[in-house]
Amino acid sequence: MWRRFGVLDWIRIGLLVLGLVSVPVGLLPWEAAAESLDDIGPLLIFLVAIIVLAELTKEAQVFDAIAARMAVLGRGNYAALFFLCVAFASFITIFLNLDTTAVLLTPVMLALAPKARIAALPLAMTTIWLANTASLLLPVSNLTNLLGMEKIGLDAQEFAARMWAPQIASIAVTMVFLWVFFWRRGERRDLRYTPPVLEPVADRVLFAAASAGCLLFIVLLLLKAHVAVAATAAAAIVVGAFLVRARERLTWSLIPWQLVIFVTGLFLVVPMLSRNGLSDLMTWMIGADGDPYRTAAVGAGLSNLINNLPAYQAVETVIPAAERDRLLSLLVGTNVGPVVTPWASLATLLWFESCRRNGVKVPMRRFLLTGTGLAVVGLAATVWALVAFG
Repeated sequence: MWRRFGVLDWIRIGLLVLGLVSVPVGLLPWEAAAESLDDIGPLLIFLVAIIVLAELTKEAQVFDAIAARMAVLGRGNYAALFFLCVAFASFITIFLNLDTTAVLLTPVMLALAPKARIAALPLAMTTIWLANTASLLLPVSNLTNLLGMEKIGLDAQEFAARMWAPQIASIAVTMVFLWVFFWRRGERRDLRYTPPVLEPVADRVLFAAASAGCLLFIVLLLLKAHVAVAATAAAAIVVGAFLVRARERLTWSLIPWQLVIFVTGLFLVVPMLSRNGLSDLMTWMIGADGDPYRTAAVGAGLSNLINNLPAYQAVETVIPAAERDRLLSLLVGTNVGPVVTPWASLATLLWFESCRRNGVKVPMRRFLLTGTGLAVVGLAATVWALVAFG
């Protein structure tokens, strides 16, 4: 079992061990540790439920069917396929979170590429860029949004009312960069693509149950249900269907233990570091003038340096809850900005692994340069939209 652990697994375990050890040695008071763990209880329930829902939805071939029909709907026209892929990836990111797009949608899109004789890299870049930049609209879209919800003090509908303009801006900029650097004819070479042949789903009952579970999740969010409750209820429907129809597919590997360990360790280590000098550094970096552009830039820079989750946690602790616009600009930085380095977000790390498994080569120099351009232009446009329509 130990040999199966990769480098990332050991980093996650090490982070948790560091956080646990910091309590008895006095670097983090027991009360602070207990409060932090109490805060992430509902968050961990949501994470487990939404990953199980997404994994089983993929097993039920819902994503495969949508992707194939999307390619057929495009009728060989690359421009039409481009807009359909953007809409599909954005929808999955917004309602089922960015990790679902990176982990589950990426293999589906890459599997579609040879069937339709489409270049794989444009499809892959569409999923990973939109996994990050399309994760602003709802609390469930990104883990950083969920981390900040209590301090920001907005429910799902109020959050969407504040973030709809920034979300449109970030997606629009992403579309421009995707088309110019990956989708235009000079990059893809072919004038048209071959629509794939539609294949029937293996089990219509599982397909219907998974579709119903996803729809229920969206409806419950619109009804202002807690994200943990909505995800658990939706996952329960799909799990029940698999218990009846395909019990052998319900394995312990569905539980995202790596993510649970990482988040738990993060919620212990960041408060410990904040109490031992990190807060002073973060205060100096974001400044005292409340500049939303500077706050977003710091969040983006730290995300590409150390990962967006610890970056958000570190900066959020020094921003007062009353400065809601500043907290939202930090979310812009930690959501839209992590498109430069491979470790900037968990979704990007998982995406690189998925590309490797599917034999897709990602030119690193091109990835870094185009990602840097997207981060700079995307941040400027998105923060402007946040300020202008706030």
